[in-house]
Amino acid sequence: MKLNEFYPEIEPYNTGTLKVSDIHTLYYEEVGNPKGKPIVFLHGGPGAGLCTDYRRYFDPEFYRVILFDQRGAGKSTPHAELKENTSWELVEDIEKLRKHFNIDKWIVFGGSWGSTLALLYAISHPEKTMALVLRGIFLGRKSEIDWIFQQGASMVYPEKWEIYRNLIPENERNNMIKAYYERLTSDDEKTRMDAAKAWSVWEGSIVKLFPNEEETMDEFGDPHLALSMARTECHYFYYNMFYESDNYIMENIDKIKHLPCKIVNGRYDMDCRVGTAWELHKAMLKSEIDIVKDAGHSGVETGTISGLIQACEDFKELYF
Repeated sequence: MKLNEFYPEIEPYNTGTLKVSDIHTLYYEEVGNPKGKPIVFLHGGPGAGLCTDYRRYFDPEFYRVILFDQRGAGKSTPHAELKENTSWELVEDIEKLRKHFNIDKWIVFGGSWGSTLALLYAISHPEKTMALVLRGIFLGRKSEIDWIFQQGASMVYPEKWEIYRNLIPENERNNMIKAYYERLTSDDEKTRMDAAKAWSVWEGSIVKLFPNEEETMDEFGDPHLALSMARTECHYFYYNMFYESDNYIMENIDKIKHLPCKIVNGRYDMDCRVGTAWELHKAMLKSEIDIVKDAGHSGVETGTISGLIQACEDFKELYF
């Protein structure tokens, strides 16, 4: 295979569910080699769920890959549920999955919000984290959230921003997260769905360096994805990621700065600016960073695919 192409399409050799609370049940799947070296994949959002391409970053002969839909996302149930859905509950879900699969230590792979969750998991369970593969670094700070949803990326995509902004009356636009949260948690189904689609399509519009508008509408306008992603993201942002402090990850980076870490970030990432990736790289003593010169935020742009596959290839040596 060429390094800048995904591995061939692959079906799971095992799928199932794991009940992680009185409310939530997670969907999971395993792909690759059942006796291979373990790596866990953390999707973005929060609330975005899995897609089949996520199985294809990994050498299926070498890795045993565990993928799962986080609380309220994808095939996990109940869909778009916000109760018992916090950063720390998701961290412990990862640990429950590790124990469920009887894995001692594993590589943790996460993109976008998945990078946040990977870092939070590693900080909470450094002894179970062999290494980190991270894409599109998001530390969950207010300044990063405001860049996307209050003002920042709006200056690069003003025509897309207007659609997102215009759903909210002018007198509420000083706090777009609050305004959207009230609508996404409304008792009225149409109000919830209108807000979910506007939020999701706005975010989808800025994901790729060269976005395809038709594909963006099809993917991010899908009601199932839009509702879980918009509701869950806004829920997390409204409650400040459930952090003890705004800069929680960097304040606790000493706990994991010794871990091997590969960072891949698009130079023109409009969701997660490359400066944040650079900041993390400088703090992680054993990190390497690949700034992809012709990529945005998406994990399926050619240079980003190449960087992530190379990272997983390089980390094979950890198991020998």
